[in-house]
Amino acid sequence: MDVVDVVDVVDADGWEWDDTLFAGCAPYYTRGRLPYAPGLGDLLAGVLGLDGRARLIDVGCGPGTVALALAPWCGEIVGVDPDGGMIAEAERVCAERALDAKARWVRARAEELPAGLGAFDVAVFAQSFHWTDRDLVAATVKGMLRTGGSLVHVSDLKQEGARGAAVEGLPHPAVPHAAIGELVRERLGPVRRAGRGVLRRGTPGGEAEILARAGFRGPRRLVLPGAPPLVRTADDVVAGVFSMSFSAPHLFGPHLAAFEADLRRLLRRASPADRFSELPPDTEVFVWGT
Repeated sequence: MDVVDVVDVVDADGWEWDDTLFAGCAPYYTRGRLPYAPGLGDLLAGVLGLDGRARLIDVGCGPGTVALALAPWCGEIVGVDPDGGMIAEAERVCAERALDAKARWVRARAEELPAGLGAFDVAVFAQSFHWTDRDLVAATVKGMLRTGGSLVHVSDLKQEGARGAAVEGLPHPAVPHAAIGELVRERLGPVRRAGRGVLRRGTPGGEAEILARAGFRGPRRLVLPGAPPLVRTADDVVAGVFSMSFSAPHLFGPHLAAFEADLRRLLRRASPADRFSELPPDTEVFVWGT
């Protein structure tokens, strides 16, 4: 099996963001990613006291997942993302939901804020803060928030053992994530890919210290139970793989079709009926005040 050439990949210690990080992922994102917990919009609207007039900015918005979920409680939402494909997908989904009148989508890096966007009541980072120059972005966003505003950090709460046990007894086989991960590593090498670089130590943590250093207060932590088990098809699982930065389509180069064929063979072996049971993770939310 051929492995994609990684000779020119930048070492993790010198990793810097580049515009290929999520290149080609956008068409797969909405279908492939597991949903955040149901009721996330209602919960945040109550916690933040959203009354239909707030201005909200979603930094690293992707296809607008969280911003659009909160749109009913806001007067204006602004989504910012450096990937043109993600912005185009956000515009498409926004139009489908007839929310164009209150939404604006801006292609820009978080480090390029404030970009003349004005002041906001809420800033959201949904699994995006770790891709930024965090000290710079935290300080900049704090300066963009009105007095009494909030920064909201949303992420999956990953409990792989608990999720695997919960899938037992459901009507279809579990998605073979371990085997899929091994197949990705066979094609792309053992170290996690990220754009033109690699991440030997994974994505960084320590958000709390950075946000406190920027002057934010809190946080208040909330955990929402994940959605009920989903029935997924091979197409859904393939979309999930290609929605991830570490297995973005462009990383496979001329081997993309061969990788997808191998992936689909793996999935057929795991579930000849083309049905998988998957349990979405719980959603973890941190709310910081100004």
